[in-house]
Amino acid sequence: MAGADGGVVSSRTRSGAGPGRLPPGGVRLAGRTVHPWAWWAWALCAAATVSLTTNPWLIGLVCAAVLATVLRRRSDEPWAHSLGVYLSMAGFVLVMRIFFATFFSATRSGTLLWDLPQLSLPAWAAGIRVGGRVYLEPWLMACFDAMRLGAMLLCVGAANTLANPRRALRSVPAALYEVSVAVVIALTVAPQMVESLARVRRAQRLRAGAVTGSGGLARLVIPVLEDSVERAMGLARSMESRGFGRTRPGRGSSWGTLLGLLGAVCLGLGAFLMLGSSWPSPVWIGLLAAGALAFGAALRLAGRRLQVTHYRPDDWSRPEWVVLASGVVAVAATVGVGRLAPAALSVSMPPLVLPALHLLFVPIAAALAAPAVLTPPPPRVSDWLAWAAERSRSDQGQSGEPGGPDAERLRPRGEVS
Repeated sequence: MAGADGGVVSSRTRSGAGPGRLPPGGVRLAGRTVHPWAWWAWALCAAATVSLTTNPWLIGLVCAAVLATVLRRRSDEPWAHSLGVYLSMAGFVLVMRIFFATFFSATRSGTLLWDLPQLSLPAWAAGIRVGGRVYLEPWLMACFDAMRLGAMLLCVGAANTLANPRRALRSVPAALYEVSVAVVIALTVAPQMVESLARVRRAQRLRAGAVTGSGGLARLVIPVLEDSVERAMGLARSMESRGFGRTRPGRGSSWGTLLGLLGAVCLGLGAFLMLGSSWPSPVWIGLLAAGALAFGAALRLAGRRLQVTHYRPDDWSRPEWVVLASGVVAVAATVGVGRLAPAALSVSMPPLVLPALHLLFVPIAAALAAPAVLTPPPPRVSDWLAWAAERSRSDQGQSGEPGGPDAERLRPRGEVS
């Protein structure tokens, strides 16, 4: 059974059946939903691991670990089936990068791979070459770079597949509560518009048949917009009646603003020193840490002025720490490999060499794949529906009446009575 936020209801029911317990009928309601931001932290660590290398062995192992974790720990809800889209995007990036490396390569040295017909261009396009000779070393480097970008897209897709977007937005700090609610409303606009369109078209067919032409378009658009405005006003009234946006009188807003500005400056300066200067690493690491702490303190101070409550907030316990630790360990091990053996992470051609397979690559991939084994499986909607159907049949037998007292409440959606 799905909750109002799109997640699976995991609280204890009236019969005492909770997650992991065996209710009447023999259907096990096992599993627990891992905090969505733990999955996002793990996916970002995996993307950071990939960004530190151009070695195809490590990139392939990280992709395999990410795919294994997603396939074992994704839910069966509709939002958890977006991995194929990101795989298609990664494949498109790989194909396009290889295409440009083949037909628009500017390198003219190395091992000859193909000798394609070259397109003659005018003098004003002298720096552009279409076709011609393709050399193996730059072509392979382009492939490795495309693999890295595709793997980063795959990591983002893994986060979107494993983490419920509504639960993730619901778990943001209180200072960003309005932003998260606006994003949730924006995500639901398109489905509501489609639903309104289908309802209006069905009503028009029942009243006067299908209407075509410009007049039919006007008769369709105006009711859809009117229905959308009515829904928006109803949502606003319900949010106002529940005290949305109510603030507490108090001080500290100026301190929150000052800390936020200080944190943003430290983060920007630390990122600049990390990427574009020769300053020692303790300097920019300290700036990044100070900026993160200041920004977090600013969010906490700003959140104290909002009276925000959460219905069934997500827990952060051992599984979440396992997921976070696996990503951090993978990044730390990759940085360690870069210090011990820089050539193992950064493949450089020419000359043509086989990329090294370092011994630590396997532990890095194993650390990223640890959540596939060390975290509980997510609750399945199909299990809850099967248990509800079994409970309904049990109630029918006990009451002797068709449907029983709780049959209507527990009947899965779409079941015909």
